[in-house]
Amino acid sequence: MGQSPMELFVHGGWIMWPILLVSLVAVTAVIERSLFLLSESTKRQPERIEQMLELVEKGDYDAARGIGESSTDYVARILVSALTHREVSLTNAFTRAANHELNRYQRGIAVLDTCITISPLLGLLGTVLGMMNTFGALGDGDIAANAGKITGGVGEALIATAAGLLIAIMGLLPYNILNSRIEEARHDITDASNALELTIKKGASSRS
Repeated sequence: MGQSPMELFVHGGWIMWPILLVSLVAVTAVIERSLFLLSESTKRQPERIEQMLELVEKGDYDAARGIGESSTDYVARILVSALTHREVSLTNAFTRAANHELNRYQRGIAVLDTCITISPLLGLLGTVLGMMNTFGALGDGDIAANAGKITGGVGEALIATAAGLLIAIMGLLPYNILNSRIEEARHDITDASNALELTIKKGASSRS
């Protein structure tokens, strides 16, 4: 008869506790980042971005900035910062605001990456500890009498390894999805930067 998850956890040895902690941290990071991305996607207002660019082309920077200030779109916030400091350095202001927004997107990703990396290592440590118990039982001489300790050590090694690998494998999918969302945000910011630069040059050319 197969063992229950609780029985497997107990037979895995004390190393299962840090593995459990890592799994909880990974799940927390995935949930928090997923909620953040869901919230940001509902706040996107691409039509506001287009309105801002149209006003910038006409040279009405204050009106464009006003539309952006009332927007919940993170790209609009970046454009507002760039337009606010356009007379000093529009590019630097845009870059600084863009980095701030990207940092918000990347928050928590390093934690999930660490969990994915460390969980197999904890499983490997459990393997070593389990095999040490096995060899210790073999060293006692009476293999028949210590059969339970031997199989217990092997079981501890296999359970810890499986648990560590399972966490790493299950964490890879959300990690890659979250990274793809960050790349999309970076692409949107780059596209907005190019659009703003072209719009300003186009507006200046048409007015000259």
